[in-house]
Amino acid sequence: MPTTIAEPLDHELLGPDTEVHARSIDRFARAHDASHYLLVPDAVLSPADAAGVARAFGAVRAAGRTLTFRSGGTSLSGQGVSGDILVDTRSHFRDIRVEDDGAAVRVGPGATVRQVNTRLARYRRKLGPDPASEIACTIGGVVANNSSGMACGITENSYQTITSMTLVLPSGTILDTGRPDANEVLRAAEPAIADGLLALRARLLASPQHVAFLRQQFSMKNTMGYGLNALLDFDDPVRILEHLVIGSEGTLAFVAEARFRTIEVRPAIATGLLVFETLSAAMSALPDLTRLGLATIELLDAASLRVAQGLSDVPAAIAEIDVRGHAALLVEVHAADTDALALASAAAQSHFDALPLAVPPRLTTDAAERAALWHVRKGLYTAVAGARPSGTTALLEDIVVPVPRLLATCERLIELFAEHGYEGSVIFGHAKDGNVHFLLNERFDDPDSVARYRRFTDDLVELVLSQQGSLKAEHGTGRIMAPFVRRQYGDELTDLMWELKRLIDPDGILNPGVVLSDDPDSYLHDLKRVPTVESEVDRCVECGYCEPTCPSKSITLTPRQRIVLRRDMAWAEEQGDTELLRDLRADYDYDGVQTCAVDGMCGVACPVDINTGDLVRRLRAEQSNAVEGAVWGTAAKHWSTVTRAGGVALTVADALPAPLVRGVTQLGRAVLGADTVPLYDGGLPRGGSKPDRPVSPPDAQAVFFGACIGTMFGAEDGGHGSRDALRHLLDRAGIAVVIPEENGGLCCGTPWKSKGHLDGYRLMSDRVLASLWEASRHGELPVVCDAASCTEGLDVMLAQSVAKDPRYAGLRIEDATTFVAREVLPRLSVPAKLPSIAVHPTCSTTALGATGALTEIAAAVADDVFVPEGWGCCAFAGDRGMLHPELTASATAQESAEVAAADGERGGFDAFVSANRTCEIGMTRATGRPYRHVIEVLEELTRP
Repeated sequence: MPTTIAEPLDHELLGPDTEVHARSIDRFARAHDASHYLLVPDAVLSPADAAGVARAFGAVRAAGRTLTFRSGGTSLSGQGVSGDILVDTRSHFRDIRVEDDGAAVRVGPGATVRQVNTRLARYRRKLGPDPASEIACTIGGVVANNSSGMACGITENSYQTITSMTLVLPSGTILDTGRPDANEVLRAAEPAIADGLLALRARLLASPQHVAFLRQQFSMKNTMGYGLNALLDFDDPVRILEHLVIGSEGTLAFVAEARFRTIEVRPAIATGLLVFETLSAAMSALPDLTRLGLATIELLDAASLRVAQGLSDVPAAIAEIDVRGHAALLVEVHAADTDALALASAAAQSHFDALPLAVPPRLTTDAAERAALWHVRKGLYTAVAGARPSGTTALLEDIVVPVPRLLATCERLIELFAEHGYEGSVIFGHAKDGNVHFLLNERFDDPDSVARYRRFTDDLVELVLSQQGSLKAEHGTGRIMAPFVRRQYGDELTDLMWELKRLIDPDGILNPGVVLSDDPDSYLHDLKRVPTVESEVDRCVECGYCEPTCPSKSITLTPRQRIVLRRDMAWAEEQGDTELLRDLRADYDYDGVQTCAVDGMCGVACPVDINTGDLVRRLRAEQSNAVEGAVWGTAAKHWSTVTRAGGVALTVADALPAPLVRGVTQLGRAVLGADTVPLYDGGLPRGGSKPDRPVSPPDAQAVFFGACIGTMFGAEDGGHGSRDALRHLLDRAGIAVVIPEENGGLCCGTPWKSKGHLDGYRLMSDRVLASLWEASRHGELPVVCDAASCTEGLDVMLAQSVAKDPRYAGLRIEDATTFVAREVLPRLSVPAKLPSIAVHPTCSTTALGATGALTEIAAAVADDVFVPEGWGCCAFAGDRGMLHPELTASATAQESAEVAAADGERGGFDAFVSANRTCEIGMTRATGRPYRHVIEVLEELTRP
């Protein structure tokens, strides 16, 4: 529950550019992160720039309050939650500026690691820090936690690769540490800090014992407490301050921008799995393997191997083992090119062949085999966390010890799991760094379980410190280990850390209770409750991997937030908090249900395979009234008539003044609801063409399923639509196709499924699959669809129906892009390519694995193929973009800006393409450029 604070913030001090979110739904949605702590903020601020952050510091100080920074929310140790003021740094601060031909990059704290690396890819460069959460974790969190990962170790993390930062100090001082006169600026603005840092450095250097201890501690990955090594490594106040802030978890300053030295990408990679009979044998081999210079050496203990054997694509090398005390090391060789890789791989293989392995070793460069091996490593979290009992929290912890002590540590850790009754726990991690992670499930709504967690933590602390290790290696101290900093560092060094905190943040306004705590039990306070809500989402671990891809992330809620708010509503109902429950429910319908695009991109990113759209579709089904359901049920029986009527209506509307038609639809929305009546605007096309008549030639090579959206929506600029274009291409390539019976009256079912009209969906499914079964000659021919979202809809329909009718397992559904790229392109020639083309991949081509085919066709018709780095789901989502055009506008804002800039740089693209008509409409509306199906362009350029 939110903390009650006496003094409200003075909004005038915040300034007009800082958004203040105070609704219950906003506060609770942002309260959750990947840790096992839960604090609900009293308010959420979204400053637009560094000056806005400085003003927020002043307002918080004036009110006697505290604040905590929150960005990606992937942190596991409780450093990004607050019961007072939470400052959102993800909504803004997203700038990425590549410099020095990729050798350096300036980044705002709201950009994700993946976004930055995508920008750097063209230069064959990347960031040094390589956390596994790179899809979602932001630069702000990476710097604040000094995050590392599988390969960067302690040589390429933020501490080593940041060259300068723009800092906002608690006093409001804004300091660019890259300025030549930065020390003079700091001394003029903050003389106490400049002098105090030098005094603390001198005091530390006067103690050889403490210097030696810190050198040993920071010779490993170590994110426990403040990075006192900065006092040893640097001798000027700015560099000391800069490197103290790295890893300080938002307790010393705000990083408004970081400038990194980038790392060269070595794209030639070979991967292998070394399986040993025992953990001891694996650890004995580790020192020599480390000296080989392998890029990664990832440990999987026996429990990990057992879990891996339950994965669907487990490699034979693991599947065939009778796992007893086995252990495995997943290794990789990286090189600049294939020749260098061959030499390095040969040297490594020679060493592997001499090892006492349970399975013959083999390095592979095959992409599918490599992916399967990494799925073993990355699938551990999915398998263990996703299968945990409902109501429990998955704790992913990390520790580090000197490599020679890793065996004893792991063996004792396994004993601790057994002693404390933690079943199914696995150990895995970065063996070459002595850094391992372990995963255990715990529930925090039961006093006995909390007591068990306390006992386990005590034993864990004793184990790690007895092995001269660090209690935190890369996840940050946070709240979880703050009480144990004194145990690890002793009184004098811990007191020095407290002096640093008071020197830089004398009023204690930044993130109290994180990194340092004098309360020995603070790690047991504010533990997250995880009430059971819905089967679709109960396994959510609140990691936030789903958020960057979500179309509604900048306008309402993300998938994680949709899930956690369901949990919060369940908790409020259980506690009898009717006022909170009423507040959350009042806003959830629009924020949580109606503005979800149900595009499935969250499911692609989710480590435990949750498609939050499944939850939203069910909620829509529960809200669906009988009259509306009956209407859609009737529509399923007469779909051909409905689509033709819709097309005619758009043609008529196109001939009328747009304001007149828009006024009529606005009236209908006012009477029947904005989620029932689409809003017409002049950007919508005319109606489409009539569907093809059924045919079944004996020499057919495929079934052509023409998407009904081709009947509803006409092509851009009155040209051929994708359906007609595909027929012409197939004829040109000499490929005969079957057109199913009832063509035009069949649909992939998405309109019913996405709106929650499940009876209509089942009716359409039965009709479609029966028709395609016959048309495909009982699975002999593939079924090809000309709209990617409809292809995906058919694919989902098929997957759900196979259990009821196993014969349908023989059906093959394929998108037109993949079929054309494979079967048609080799039979055609493009006499003259276009100079340049812009491509919008879709959520459906991503889910289908067809984006490569889309860009392959684009490359066949244009010399320059531009795919926006910030592309995402357009959120048109069938009719969702017409019901809520504000959703599409928000979802496409970043991509639209990128397309406009690239269009200007090139003097205008010659075509704008995608693979789905409604997505093309959404992108046309968003950019003002005419998007078409890539197949239409191919058809035009290959006309005789």
